[in-house]
Amino acid sequence: MTYPDTGPARPDPAAATPPPTRPPTAWDRGAVVDAAAARAAMVARLEAEGLSAGLVRDALLELRREVLMPQAYVRRSGPGEKPPRWDLLDWAVPEDRPELLGLLYDGGSVAVQHDGEPLLGRARGSRSGASITSMSTVMGLTASLLQELDLRPGQRVLDVGTGAAVTAAVACRVCGDTGVVTLDRDRHVADAAAVRLAALGLRPAVRCGPGEAGCPEGAPYDRIFVSYAVSQVPAALADQLAAGGRLLAHVTTSSPSWPALAVVERDQGGRLLAELRAVEFGHRAGHCMERIYLTDEFRTEIATGRGDWTQRSLLVPPADTERGLWLAADHLLGGTLVRDFTAEHLSIGAPGCGSWLRVEPVSARRWKVITAGPRDLWKEIQDVTARWRAAGCPDRYPLSFNADGTQRAASPCGRLSWSLPASRPADQSSRTPYGHFVNPDASRARSTAALARQGAGASTGRHTSGDEPDGRLPLSQDGTGGVR
Repeated sequence: MTYPDTGPARPDPAAATPPPTRPPTAWDRGAVVDAAAARAAMVARLEAEGLSAGLVRDALLELRREVLMPQAYVRRSGPGEKPPRWDLLDWAVPEDRPELLGLLYDGGSVAVQHDGEPLLGRARGSRSGASITSMSTVMGLTASLLQELDLRPGQRVLDVGTGAAVTAAVACRVCGDTGVVTLDRDRHVADAAAVRLAALGLRPAVRCGPGEAGCPEGAPYDRIFVSYAVSQVPAALADQLAAGGRLLAHVTTSSPSWPALAVVERDQGGRLLAELRAVEFGHRAGHCMERIYLTDEFRTEIATGRGDWTQRSLLVPPADTERGLWLAADHLLGGTLVRDFTAEHLSIGAPGCGSWLRVEPVSARRWKVITAGPRDLWKEIQDVTARWRAAGCPDRYPLSFNADGTQRAASPCGRLSWSLPASRPADQSSRTPYGHFVNPDASRARSTAALARQGAGASTGRHTSGDEPDGRLPLSQDGTGGVR
């Protein structure tokens, strides 16, 4: 699977970044190691968050995560410490079990692979440098997506991005393992998943290969689940969807700040019906997907800088809960902006050009807007806001699959629309003083073209257009590409 963004995105989407050191829990303080009790407590928390009674809930209650993830990493280094340090905990070692049990059942993501290593036959102990390259997804996100998937006995399921194999295990429990195929790009991840699922008595077909290609030999599938973010729905996966089937995948631009969930269904006549739903959290980007983010220095500049221009405005800053607006703005402005969710008030940066925006309340109906850089981000956002409101404030956008291979999202009334970008490998990356920016010239060109096309007021003056990343996608780097 992948792990969800339960907070602001971390500044290094180019590599899987582990969550910060977890605060001590009862397990760390020497509580009795009782995996069944920990499992029940985790499921109870998920039920309080909205998990319904049913087959998915029952499967999670039976799922021994200590068998699927008998080894996991805990970060020992502090924030910003270089090189980062981790300890690999091992369930086979009794003194590791209390802390490992906490990691497995506190609901957070679990780091399972460091620097692309083999997962089988590893020695416990310390690691330093490099990065975490595979993680499980946060359980709250996993549970909600499994419910949305609507698994039923007898269905054929394709799990794209095996990772820690949580999704594959639940699918086997609910649907029967003979109909489940799980696919991961990383051979080490796939090999470990096959061994650990077998230890649970589950024997799905475990395959190694690129997730975007799917597994044609097992098609068609009643359910397809992609546990990493993509720039558009992989055409091969849509082609492998059975009549009456459903596919779920998170879709994002280069920015991790405003994800969407693509829900794709095929009707009994063979026609694809799809929509993008604006959501708060999404999976991490898949293999080599272009990504941008804010550096710590740029965050500080946005939070404290005097800027190039200050104005008082009666226009209300869009709320974070207006997710349909932010989803549209992200795409219409070229996927070049990143929201700093750690800031108290609206703060956005554009790493490609250094433009930024900070909004501070002055009174109940007046705001101070501070901007810097060549783009007027405030005007750009307000222009998209006006168009979004005129379109009826949608938070869901029908998604069409065109004969030429393009995919286009549009508001139900058709007044607000954009094309999803084709996948671009992140092989031409650069760093600016403001953040990581992949192929900045091409991205700037996309932004300028999008603004001109949408009439969003792009200009070359002091307050015009920008780029930025860093948001809400800490979900998963799957074996096919991201954190899982």
